[in-house]
Amino acid sequence: MAFAAFPFHAVLIGVVSLGLACSDKPEPKPPPTPVEPWDGTYTPLVEPSDWVDRGVFAPCSYTPPTGTNVDCDNPALFDLSKCDTASLATLDPHGIYQVDMRDTAGKPVAVGLRVPSDGSTGTMSSMYFVGNPLVRQQLQGGFQFSVKVPRRTSVRQMVLAGCGVSGPGTVTGCFAHCNNGKFIASGTFEAARMTWGRGESESSGGLRLLSEIHVQTTRPADVFVHRKHAYVVSIDDFDTKAPGGLSVVDVSDPSHPVLKKSITIPGDSYWNAAWAKDNALYIASKAMGVIVFDISNPAEPVFVRSLPAGAPINVHTLFVEGNRLYAVSPLPAVTGETLIFDISSPLEPVLLNRLVTPDEVSWVPSAHDSFAYEEKLYVNQFSTGYVVFDVKDAKNPRQLGRYTFSVDGREPLSHASAVGTFAGKTIAFEGGEGSGTHLRVLDVTDPANIQLIGRYKLRPQTSIHNLILKDKLLYIAYYHEGLRVLDVSNPTQPREIAYFNTYRESDPGRTDDLLDGAIGIRVPGDGYVYLVDLARGLLILNEL
Repeated sequence: MAFAAFPFHAVLIGVVSLGLACSDKPEPKPPPTPVEPWDGTYTPLVEPSDWVDRGVFAPCSYTPPTGTNVDCDNPALFDLSKCDTASLATLDPHGIYQVDMRDTAGKPVAVGLRVPSDGSTGTMSSMYFVGNPLVRQQLQGGFQFSVKVPRRTSVRQMVLAGCGVSGPGTVTGCFAHCNNGKFIASGTFEAARMTWGRGESESSGGLRLLSEIHVQTTRPADVFVHRKHAYVVSIDDFDTKAPGGLSVVDVSDPSHPVLKKSITIPGDSYWNAAWAKDNALYIASKAMGVIVFDISNPAEPVFVRSLPAGAPINVHTLFVEGNRLYAVSPLPAVTGETLIFDISSPLEPVLLNRLVTPDEVSWVPSAHDSFAYEEKLYVNQFSTGYVVFDVKDAKNPRQLGRYTFSVDGREPLSHASAVGTFAGKTIAFEGGEGSGTHLRVLDVTDPANIQLIGRYKLRPQTSIHNLILKDKLLYIAYYHEGLRVLDVSNPTQPREIAYFNTYRESDPGRTDDLLDGAIGIRVPGDGYVYLVDLARGLLILNEL
């Protein structure tokens, strides 16, 4: 249908007062370590995949034979005789943990756990279920958890039993899966409490929090800064069902941002990405594709249209280069597609093509994000891998090559990237999404022969989200790990030079989800870094 017929009822909220939160004085910035100029040479690395086999985590087991009918939640079915269960007494009675699991066949699984400080019922989440209440929880002197997940024709149950504390904030143990009362799988786990990793402080390397504003739409996911205004888009809240939308923040004084307006559309509230060009603001909508607003008055977006006309689709991410808008849709699930628009007239985009990468083999073959650079489009095609197209002629794109990640049947999810030129070579910084995902540095000079040349990875229980390449610095929104800034002047050796930890267990709205924390980032070149945290909202820091 033509969107002009759609009943557009925007909820507008006027100027509100701020809640500013400035950090303590950051650690002194250490003197820079001299870096030898990169001459473009390297030794290709072997692809390790994201799920590194770290062996058996704990000397425990679930004792029933696989396939037997059992009371899955019976603690006596775990053999913990070789465990140091006394060490579990050192655990706090509350907290948020991410759990890295391996079943006896080596298959990886990941869940999140949250035990509130007020003693109320906790939750467990995974890729397949979100925020299910715990049937049993013990974190005071132990580590015992159980959850039941109703499905269409069955009830799945997951049970965890702690074996011991292996390090600060780290617990190992065993788990079991049951389906309709039948034991189907078991294995061991390592759980990490989601406090700041590696004994870090709030910030390092000269990063300072200048201001913070909790935007009024829920679960903020992305931000774009244009004409001294930050456009923050939000997604639906799975737990409260509160809708997402758009918040417009005046950042003409970055130390004192002002929320000017919030906009939601009934029935269309999952807005995941934003981009602006001249007087046009583009929003990625799950229900209506690309929504175009007129921002001739930056503080007062005016709805214009949605695209593509007549057939609303789910658009998840956006990228603009020159007079092209690339809008990535993850559906249909078999392939997904990237819509290419001519935006020579920014408020009147013209659809040029719908780019598809056929793949009916991979686990999640759908397109997720894209990055355009020097007439090439780099598409994060989830488990299909990282795919490169020649898009000089948008109506006749050509696939030039692909980098795949599958190792021993494990397929990480390619999620986001940034591309630049270093020592005459075209270098891509690619990040996955999911437990254990990390940064890959790829030489994509010859797309038919892409080489892995560098890596950067933090805790195995955390995930990257988005990347911004600014000159020779790479800014990473790294969910639980907050903001990470890497010196990539030598791409083969990404070197962390600064960080800012945004994640705090006590933040209102904080969840047990693996994908919680720092999620959206922009470095527009005005001297500031604009960072979005799912619970805290918009944070503004100094640019290094």
